[in-house]
Amino acid sequence: MRLGPALIAFVCLLLPAAWADDGTIVIKFSHVAAPQAHKSRATEHFKHLAEAYTNGRVRIELYPNSQLYKDKEELEALQLGAVQMLAPSVSKFGPLGIKAFEVFDLPYIFAGYDELTKVTGGNIGRELLERLETKGLVGLAFWNNGFKVLSANSPLKSPDDVLGLKMRIQASKVIEAQMWALGGLPQVMAFSEAYQALSSGVVDGTENTPANMYNQKMFEVQKHATLTNHGYLGYAVISNAKFWRGLPADIRSALERAVAETTPVANRLAYEENEAALAEMKKTGRTVFHEPTPDERAAWMAALVPVHEEMSGRVGQDLIERIYAATGFKPPTQ
Repeated sequence: MRLGPALIAFVCLLLPAAWADDGTIVIKFSHVAAPQAHKSRATEHFKHLAEAYTNGRVRIELYPNSQLYKDKEELEALQLGAVQMLAPSVSKFGPLGIKAFEVFDLPYIFAGYDELTKVTGGNIGRELLERLETKGLVGLAFWNNGFKVLSANSPLKSPDDVLGLKMRIQASKVIEAQMWALGGLPQVMAFSEAYQALSSGVVDGTENTPANMYNQKMFEVQKHATLTNHGYLGYAVISNAKFWRGLPADIRSALERAVAETTPVANRLAYEENEAALAEMKKTGRTVFHEPTPDERAAWMAALVPVHEEMSGRVGQDLIERIYAATGFKPPTQ
């Protein structure tokens, strides 16, 4: 159930203030990833650096695995001050009203990590993070998860194989349009609910990165997966703007340094974990992984790239064209 403003505000009264009695600044960093996941290890790295660079004047408290809030609740909790930092999927900002972030959900818009970095590490990424200010948030960095695969209990060798399947997705109008384009039936639900829904047959399949699929044990309840790498999943490290701007300047500078130095570590951990997770899942034999042939990949692209034009009015045609220019992407029809 989604927490309402009144309930979160009440919860805030029960939580310790951001400043402890001894003057230490307490930062609650909440996220939905499993404790062993790369995001968790990245936040632990950030905690180590942040506490060291502030000489113990800051204490970072980590809350993984939806311990405090599910992914549908955490942004509201941050805005209301119940937590001070998050690293949500960038798709979460669309429902918040900043639709431009859903450009990251457009299928096949990034051919790989090199093209992605040209956006997240450049002017476009910086401008997108600045848009969060309108919602009382401060955008600090982009952290990768990886590129997604499609899974189900039936083979998915062509777009036609998705026809009629109920597919779990996170809340994103672009991802919803993607599933409709494949003939699937998109089912929006929280990340923490996905395994049970797949296990019980409430949904037939889903899309996710190999790391998420492995850490949440989705491979145990999905017989087939196709390495489409059709979409990117990434996070934005964010804070409550009022809290962040209220920090002493030297503390804020130290924390920004910690975030900046953690970002390449987070991205390396994500890449390594996705590779290892895929290998481990293949080893178990629980899920059969299919590598598309060049013709099959072309068919997936032909089915999905038209979503770019369909969603251009939502995410911004100018933004899409700027990404095309930055990455060298050319739609199949060009």
